[in-house]
Amino acid sequence: MDDPSGLAVVADGLGLKGPRGWAFRDVSADAAPGALIAVTGPSGTGRTCLLLALTGRMRPTEGRAVVGGLELPRRMAAVRRRSTLAHVAGVTDLDPALTVAEHLREQELLSRRFGGARGALPGPRRLIRPRAERREERRRRVDEALAAAGLGLGALPKGGRTAVRDLERVEALRLSLALALLGRPWLLGIDDADLKLSAAEREEVWTLLRCVSGTGVTVLAVCSEPPDGAVVVRTGAERAGGPETEGAAPTGDGPGRSPAGPDGDEPHDSPAGPGHTLGRDEKAGPGRTADPDRTAGPHDEKEADDDAIAATGRS
Repeated sequence: MDDPSGLAVVADGLGLKGPRGWAFRDVSADAAPGALIAVTGPSGTGRTCLLLALTGRMRPTEGRAVVGGLELPRRMAAVRRRSTLAHVAGVTDLDPALTVAEHLREQELLSRRFGGARGALPGPRRLIRPRAERREERRRRVDEALAAAGLGLGALPKGGRTAVRDLERVEALRLSLALALLGRPWLLGIDDADLKLSAAEREEVWTLLRCVSGTGVTVLAVCSEPPDGAVVVRTGAERAGGPETEGAAPTGDGPGRSPAGPDGDEPHDSPAGPGHTLGRDEKAGPGRTADPDRTAGPHDEKEADDDAIAATGRS
C-alpha cells in the first residue's frame, strides 16, 4: 500500500450508553500508529460497538478517546474518513449473488468517486490522463489490495468470476479485507476476525493482519482470543440488555444509515463511506453512481475491467 501511515489510538474511561443500557463502559487503550489492536471480551460486552466508536461510526457517551490526534466524538467525521471497515455484519456485508470481480470493481469505483481514506486526484486532473493509464492505475490498486489481503484469484474456482456464495469463510474474510484496503485507510477495523475458524485458520488470519499493520496501517480487530504481540483492549463483564450492538445505531457505513448525525463535524463525504460494499439494492450502475472517468457511455469500461480482474486469476 502506498504512503503507509497509521493512527494512534488512545482511550480513557470510554463508554457508550443506548436506550437499552451500556454497550460498553470504562474502556482504556493506548496504541501507537501501525499497531495491531485486539479487542476482546465475552460475547455481549460491546466489542463491535467499541470498534464502531473508535472508527468514528458510533458516538461514545462518556470518557475520552483520541484517534490520530482527532478527539472523539467531536471529530467523528474526520476519523470516519480516515478509516475503513471489513467483515462487520450489517455494515460491510458481501452480496452472495455478485462475483469477486464485481465486488472489487464496485469498491474501486466508490473509492475513486469519493476519494477513499487518503483522497485522490481531483476529477479534472484524472480526466486529462490517457484512458489506458487510468485503467492501469485501477488494476494496480486492485492487485495491491488483493496481495495485501492474501487473496489469490487464481486459487478460486472460477477466478474473479467466482460468486461470493461459493467462497470459503476465510476467502470471504480476505475479500472483505481487500475491499477495505482499496480505500487506503490509516485505520482498519475488522470484526469477528477469528469467528468459527480452526486454529490453523486463526493463525493464518493473524499473520495476515500483522502484515497489514506492518505496512503502517493501524489494525483494530475484534476477536475471542487475542494473538501474541497485539495491544489487547478488553471490554467488561456481559451486560444485561441484549446483544452488544443494541442500544445505538452506527453512523455512516451501514445500509440506511444517516450520513453523519450531530457529531459536531462536517457531514460524511459519502452515503456509503470508504470501505463499504453496497448491497444488492444499492449496486452501482446507470442511474446510481456516476463514474467521473467515463466519457463514452455507462458500460464502456465495465466489461474490460471485469475481464482484466478475471484474467489476473487465470494468469
